[in-house]
Amino acid sequence: MSVVRINAITVPKERAEELEARFAARAGQVADAPGFEAFELLRPTDDRDVYLVYTRWRSEADFQAWAASPAFQHGHRAHSSQGPVSTDSSLWSFDVVQHEAAG
Repeated sequence: MSVVRINAITVPKERAEELEARFAARAGQVADAPGFEAFELLRPTDDRDVYLVYTRWRSEADFQAWAASPAFQHGHRAHSSQGPVSTDSSLWSFDVVQHEAAG
């Protein structure tokens, strides 16, 4: 089964649009990575200020290869050059043990 990595990113409300714009600017960059299966950027709809960046991979090795790739570094260049939008982030790791899709 697949592995899931969720980056929980704390973003002040006044910077939320900037975070979304940064992700939109790099849309599709991960899609061709070997083992990549899915991506979602989840915006909070309650009083929380935490965005979730959901990615699903065929294997841990595929995720690690992408995280070490030039494409990953390129996708995160705005963080380096313009500073972070977030005030905190945490990477959560999961193995998929059950999956159901519409069908």
